Amino acid sequence: MAPGHAPAPARIALVAFPGVRAFDVSVITEVWGVDRTDRGVPPFDLRRVAADPAPVPLRGGLSLTPDRTLAWLTRADLIVVPGLDDHLTPAPAPVLEALRRAHARSTPIAALCGGAFTLAQAGLLDDRRAVTHWNLTDLLRTHHPRVTVVPDALFLHDDNIWTSAGTAAGIDLCLHLVRTTHGAEAAAAIARSMVTAPFRTGTQAQFIEHPTPHTDRDADTLAEVRAYALTHLAEPHTVPGLAARAGMSPRSFARHFQATTGTTPLRWLIAQRIAAAQKLLERTDLPLPEVARRTGFGSEITMRQHFATHLATSPRDYRLAFQHTLDQREVDTVRPHP
Repeated sequence: MAPGHAPAPARIALVAFPGVRAFDVSVITEVWGVDRTDRGVPPFDLRRVAADPAPVPLRGGLSLTPDRTLAWLTRADLIVVPGLDDHLTPAPAPVLEALRRAHARSTPIAALCGGAFTLAQAGLLDDRRAVTHWNLTDLLRTHHPRVTVVPDALFLHDDNIWTSAGTAAGIDLCLHLVRTTHGAEAAAAIARSMVTAPFRTGTQAQFIEHPTPHTDRDADTLAEVRAYALTHLAEPHTVPGLAARAGMSPRSFARHFQATTGTTPLRWLIAQRIAAAQKLLERTDLPLPEVARRTGFGSEITMRQHFATHLATSPRDYRLAFQHTLDQREVDTVRPHP
């Protein structure tokens, strides 16, 4: 790339056909179709792709006008398939074939919610793990028995294919794809614009209909404990210590915490520390041991192990890939003070 030239925008393809959900189309458009370069978000080239140029009818009297045909998928860096109003809606044969060819080219493909049914129709989920809305897991298993349906994940990845749970989990997946490709700061800027969390930890288990096992008082107490942990990430935290702060036994605390968040206290804490480390690596020039100390990992070795497990990269490589060039005033603004 010539000096001074901006990188080419990432090319995102939104695959549309009759029956796709207007909400998911809106989510994809909001994440990748809005120019936020003035806020440090890289440019995206989002295209609405369909089998032909005719407007695609959506529920509620809406329609979507494609601006590219399926041939454009050969140029896409990422293909996103919306969910469906009727989850058994058959996708047009040309769409299914185009998705198969894209996967054969190793183009990443993401499906939101019931979009997993479209990928399953194409055979792309055969003998692979996938997730969909918790209320649709039995339906997906019944109609596509070769799919290994994971019942409680918010989103997951298998062989360059991403699937997500219902509605809001589609937002989670889109932001995750931005974060893994363009960095935590870009994802956070988009999330702030959308007034949503840049990422959620946990599983669908927190949303499945079942009697709530904790009182409102307990939920408020757990929220206070999480807020305390977030503002004291550099300190060592244990389940007994956090439980004592909540006025609960460790066993009761762990049970209520998982019911509320869908994950364990330790996994939640690790996710928060990774996110904080990502931000420091992107936005400061702090040495790696200091980043590890300030985010509670204790040592660079421990931080590196968690980055390898959760992000499939090292802190050093992450910084090289995503660190922004800041002037000194910006660095002083965002660098934590001793």
